[in-house]
Amino acid sequence: MALPVLSSSAVKFRRVLAQFPQELSLAFAYGSGVFRQAGAPAGHGENNMLDFVFAVDDSVTWHMMNLLKNRSHYSFLKVFGPKQITSVQNYGAGIYYNTLVPCNGRMIKYGVISTDTLIDDLLHWKTLYVAGRLQKPVTVGLVKILTQNENNKLQAALVSNLKSAVTAAFLMLPESFSEEDLYMQIAGLSYIGDFRMVVGEDRSKVQNIVKPNIPHFQKLYSSILQDCPQVVYKHHLGRLEIDKSPGGQFAQLMALPRTLQQRITSLVDPPGKNRDVEEILLQVAHDPDCGFVVHQGISRIVRSSSIVQSAKTILTAGAKKSVTYSMKKLYKMTRGWLRKTS
Repeated sequence: MALPVLSSSAVKFRRVLAQFPQELSLAFAYGSGVFRQAGAPAGHGENNMLDFVFAVDDSVTWHMMNLLKNRSHYSFLKVFGPKQITSVQNYGAGIYYNTLVPCNGRMIKYGVISTDTLIDDLLHWKTLYVAGRLQKPVTVGLVKILTQNENNKLQAALVSNLKSAVTAAFLMLPESFSEEDLYMQIAGLSYIGDFRMVVGEDRSKVQNIVKPNIPHFQKLYSSILQDCPQVVYKHHLGRLEIDKSPGGQFAQLMALPRTLQQRITSLVDPPGKNRDVEEILLQVAHDPDCGFVVHQGISRIVRSSSIVQSAKTILTAGAKKSVTYSMKKLYKMTRGWLRKTS
């Protein structure tokens, strides 16, 4: 199963990708510059910054080639060379962003992450930083490169991440809910605990992402929902029903990514008791607040990675770009608040 591609955007994104070293295992574009968001005026996305993520097998070599080709994209860290840049990349969520980069008449931001780090996040939700972005519709600009550089482990991890998102969302939803409810829950996973949702992001962000893009969410998730034995998917009605019995919830908890299971057990198990993970998850499955415990576990993952990644921005973007980027975020947050109160 491959992530869906928006063919109308393919040429535009390939032109951007042509500016960079081509040794990529995956690249995708995401955010308001790619997908229309609710409340945005017509054509507004054309003015928004385009956000990209590039997965590379060898970060040091890729940064070395990119420094030769696009040295001006980097902050003062460029003087320390590709090894030090990669060392900074490996902190936090394992991704290095160059932001506010002019490219083909648009401003872009691009993050570089190693393929192994990406796979680890997709499978285990170690930081849920890039995995969270891939739980929402994205434009994969590199279907061509994916076919040239077949990485079955990466493809399997992409699908596993989507299935994990559905499972976590099920645990936090009631027995019966709408498709829109499900996609709202999924789209919000990577924002749970993110301090930027308090300062720096439009608090209607999740709703703005989901409402205009339900067909794109359906492309991502409909086959997973149809194949899931624990859900009754009434596609024609846009409704779903799930098994909320302790047995059903236990099966879902056991299917969660490893890091989330660890965060849940640390919340529930008293220090020093060291019970078996399966025993603890069985206890959580019988807890009426099971969904809240899962929510808190996700919050612990997201909070730490979002804080470290934001702190890295000062190094990777430099002081001037960091201030400019933060001001743009605050402007978007204020605009969203004014739209909500008007």
